[in-house]
Amino acid sequence: MSKWEEKRLEDIIDVNPPVKLKKGESYPFIDIDKVSPTRRSVTNEEVKVYDGQSSSKFCDGDTVFSRITPCLENRKIAKVAIDGDAAFGSTEFYVFRAKKKKADARFTYYLTSSDAVVLPAINSMTGASGRQRADKRFIQRLKLNLPDLPTQERIADILSAYDDLIEANNRRIELLEQTAQELYKEWFVRFRFPGYENTKFENGLPKGWNVVKLGDYVDIKGGKRLPEGKTLCGRITEHPYIRIRDITASKFISLTNSFEYIDDETFDIIQRFTVNTNDVLVSIVGTIGAIACVGKSLDGANLTENCVKLVNVRHFTNSFLYHFLNSDAGKGAIQAGIVGATQPKLPLYNIKRIKLLKPDAYLIVAFTEVIEPIDREIMTLMDKNRNLATQRDMLLPRLMSGKLEVN
Repeated sequence: MSKWEEKRLEDIIDVNPPVKLKKGESYPFIDIDKVSPTRRSVTNEEVKVYDGQSSSKFCDGDTVFSRITPCLENRKIAKVAIDGDAAFGSTEFYVFRAKKKKADARFTYYLTSSDAVVLPAINSMTGASGRQRADKRFIQRLKLNLPDLPTQERIADILSAYDDLIEANNRRIELLEQTAQELYKEWFVRFRFPGYENTKFENGLPKGWNVVKLGDYVDIKGGKRLPEGKTLCGRITEHPYIRIRDITASKFISLTNSFEYIDDETFDIIQRFTVNTNDVLVSIVGTIGAIACVGKSLDGANLTENCVKLVNVRHFTNSFLYHFLNSDAGKGAIQAGIVGATQPKLPLYNIKRIKLLKPDAYLIVAFTEVIEPIDREIMTLMDKNRNLATQRDMLLPRLMSGKLEVN
């Protein structure tokens, strides 16, 4: 029989525990933009030299908890998965570590990512508008009804089973994306497309190919800011609202539990600023140059003003353009088009000026026929992940409150 007692969070979890780093040595580094609300784990994609700079410090298995708005509201919380004994990262993380013999590291992640901790942390925020931060002492002293260690482990086992499947699917998605991008490179960068052996080249390009401007072959339409006085409604409606964070979370986007919505009245005002299945989206402010393809579950969703969509595609296909923009050449062209130092942005006219190779139409059709089954498989896996996340999130509050008994 499980045993539950009212305790403070600090009774079972250390907040910002000490981690020793040596100046001049290299360690894994994790910035806040690497934490995704749709993924349990975050791993380092870079290594930096630690020179004593202000930072958060953590170890493998710790939980990093974004303390600043809007990252906390967006649930940028993750369990650290790194190679090595220690790492460092954004100053905007609180670090949670399970106390030995008092808490399970996995349970610590699920507890601190649940409403029981996140909502009070949001309410504790103080500071200037747009830069508010959750209060560490308030979080430490939160009173919660908490289970004993064996019960924590059983709860973590149940919830981890869902996240293990999600992470396995994510690995498959990454492999499929790599396969698709490698195929694009093989055909349109290395020029080893079907029949290349018999193709004549002129000035380094296959004969008949030329360089064109993106804007001559697509129309570029912006999203729409919410009308004055209107906000995201905080409940599920028929009208999802796509924001930059949704695009940066995955290259193929489908409806997930992290989405927010607008009400019918707001939709009536901005309904013409919607997206369709397979539309290619590009973020133009904030995290500039994030590229995404719209999944079927988001057909008809509204689009933030911070993104544009490519529509009325001529000669090319959406699949081809998506993979071009995710190639090194596409990413480089986007970065070259960014203007502004204090508030960088990617103007529409610079998107139109992006140059790309225009292959023969039959090759684009052939490439699309090969690539679309891969893209569909990615979307299928993402839909599976959405269902798994929905089931996990339904269980989470019931398990954390003790309403659902575990054996």
